[in-house]
Amino acid sequence: MAEYNCWMNGKLYAVCAEIPDEERKTDLGAFFKSIHGTLNHLLWGDRIWLWRFTDHPFPVTPIGEEIYADFGELRVEREKMDAFILDWASTLREDWLGKPFEFKSRLDGKTRRAPAWVFVTQLFNHQTHHRGQLTTLIKQLGYDPGATDIPWMPGAVEFV
Repeated sequence: MAEYNCWMNGKLYAVCAEIPDEERKTDLGAFFKSIHGTLNHLLWGDRIWLWRFTDHPFPVTPIGEEIYADFGELRVEREKMDAFILDWASTLREDWLGKPFEFKSRLDGKTRRAPAWVFVTQLFNHQTHHRGQLTTLIKQLGYDPGATDIPWMPGAVEFV
């Protein structure tokens, strides 16, 4: 899933780079309003989860607040985060994934506990959820994000 995340983010940022900044920032009625807002939220979510998992102090803002107004800066930070996720995911072990993991939510102040794999699954599910929104918004603007399914990811399947 870390590899899929990196592949899809690369594809989406490439097509988003073709969209004029004003259009990318137009409120289209999504959870985080615009394409740009949704891209910011994806980075925000990844930073929050990876901070919880690794104690790496990523800079974060309150939910829904823009992290980067400049698309170029946002793209660079996305690439850094994707590299971090790939490195982190390569260190995951079954024993850690099965251990209880606990965190206090910034959204509701409640503490949650479950096996770590539940929250790792949430990290990747959250990405997929919002990238699905992005592909819809991108298509509505007349741009083509291309194939998004895992079997179309280079190297994911063997052709026979």
